[in-house]
Amino acid sequence: MNGVVIIDKPAGLTSHDVVNRVRRILGQRAVGHLGTLDPSATGVLPIVLGNLTRLAQFYAHSEKTYEGVIRFGFATETYDAEGAPTTPQQDVQLNCDDVRALAAQFQGVIEQMPPPFSAKKIAGVPAYKLARKNKEVTLKPVQVEIKEFEILDTTANKATFRARVASGTYIRSVAHEMGQKLGCGAHLASLRRTAVAEFATEDAHTLEALEAARQQGTAESLFVHPRNLVPQLPSVSATQETAALIRSGRSVNLPEMSRAPQVKVFYGQRDLIAIATRIAGTLFHPGIVFSGSTG
Repeated sequence: MNGVVIIDKPAGLTSHDVVNRVRRILGQRAVGHLGTLDPSATGVLPIVLGNLTRLAQFYAHSEKTYEGVIRFGFATETYDAEGAPTTPQQDVQLNCDDVRALAAQFQGVIEQMPPPFSAKKIAGVPAYKLARKNKEVTLKPVQVEIKEFEILDTTANKATFRARVASGTYIRSVAHEMGQKLGCGAHLASLRRTAVAEFATEDAHTLEALEAARQQGTAESLFVHPRNLVPQLPSVSATQETAALIRSGRSVNLPEMSRAPQVKVFYGQRDLIAIATRIAGTLFHPGIVFSGSTG
């Protein structure tokens, strides 16, 4: 079974937990995901199946969109609601205009310190493993990009927001640093991812819906249409003869694709057979060949 299915991840599961659940539901060994979500976060988690796990390289730096709530008044060790407080709790009365002005300072390309409880590696060891053992975690700031950061509303001590960020950005760190700048501490109270690359909330299905579809024999109806994958690459349809050459790793001429550096090659409407790279003129080489049919 080859395809991409978008799961609406529930709170309390790691991204790897979701991968394991999908493996069990679909009876599929080759399963991966496109972008880790923290266990407490919910939302869009693209799952790749079978030979389409090889598409992960095209999503390594995907833009992501989030909605969530920042709680002001105290910081936590994990920078979210799961961690123990690290500062005394304070009474806070937020002013929406002030919080919006502060949020504007985080837009654009900035230096950000990753959370100590994160997957960032120190001498090959994930930082969170050291933090859990109360060992020193020394991380270096990294350059990230926050393309949009909008404060939607505030209450006495909470701010709801929407953010669109480049890959590698920690929303938890944004919340933590906002608390530091206001001098009252803050942490991420809740987070929902609403989009990863071209995949959005409206494309997502619960694990329960996937299991029900599997039992009815209609699981593949939930898969993303293959022609909608990697939309930055144009699609071309191969003839039976050309498809056979591509499947054997042979270079082929694709006359209608004289300018594109890379293309998705289909046999029929849904069978993605390769990602091909232009060598010269209309001659393309299939750098990635997919065997079998796709959802």
